[in-house]
Amino acid sequence: MGDHVYKSTELTGSSKESVDDAVRTAIERASKTLRDIRWFEVTDVRGHVRDGKVAHWQVTVKVGFTLDD
Repeated sequence: MGDHVYKSTELTGSSKESVDDAVRTAIERASKTLRDIRWFEVTDVRGHVRDGKVAHWQVTVKVGFTLDD
């Protein structure tokens, strides 16, 4: 395996269901336009409360992808 150079970018996914679903939403959407996504790091989790209940999750992730040769 050779050396790699990665570029990273920050995304925020949202979900009414869960933190996990918000992460998956962000990565799956980004993979439609970014090639070779290799890793992610959750950098922030927050949510919206409505009527005393969690109504929405927002998760910010940093994703890394390899650069083309």
